[in-house]
Amino acid sequence: MTDKDSDASSAPERKRGSGVKMVYDLLRDEILDLVLPPGSPIDEVQLAERFKMSRTPIREALVRLAGEGLIATLPNRSTMVSNIDFLNLHTFFDALVLMYRVTTRLAAEHHRQEDLEVIRARQAEFAAAVQAQDALAMIATNAAFHSAIAEAGRNPYFTGLFNRLLDEGRRILRLYYQSYDDRLPQRFVDEHEDMIAVIAARDVEAADRLARTHAEQIVEQIQKLFARKDRLEIAL
Repeated sequence: MTDKDSDASSAPERKRGSGVKMVYDLLRDEILDLVLPPGSPIDEVQLAERFKMSRTPIREALVRLAGEGLIATLPNRSTMVSNIDFLNLHTFFDALVLMYRVTTRLAAEHHRQEDLEVIRARQAEFAAAVQAQDALAMIATNAAFHSAIAEAGRNPYFTGLFNRLLDEGRRILRLYYQSYDDRLPQRFVDEHEDMIAVIAARDVEAADRLARTHAEQIVEQIQKLFARKDRLEIAL
């Protein structure tokens, strides 16, 4: 086989691989951003028509999404967007608060000057998203800000876990921002600035304290969303 023949035979494989990634990335974003709400049906035929490709790359993308728990196959073999496990959110919140604290502490201890430049750049992007009241941009730039802090802590295991939590929490954060009508209070931008200041000052204990407060108020606001506001009144 000539080099030319080899290149020709590998081209369809590269094209299919890029197709799988495109479908995966787009559906994943739509699920995490609640464009496709929990419980939405996923139809391979409709997706193949939408993306103008065969069902094989569609199916491969769906397998990846299923592996991440974002879609589920029902006993009748139909597929839908996975529901949010509200009953076990407390375990997610425990891990999230801990990672906010650990990564911010480590950033205060181990950051380099170039890390601060990246963190400040991510903060400027978050502030711009808040000003624009762009909820999806707020979620993305907030994750990028805290991911930059985690990178500055120089523990790739914590960084990987935190990024996973931030990613998995996008659906929850979308509900969180909706509770503010996508008008996030300025204090959240200010809290980020305070965190940057204590990281730059290498004040580990203050970094821990601010990160914990920042994370816990997010958790408390989300928990309020699911608390019943009405109560059954019965005269006894």
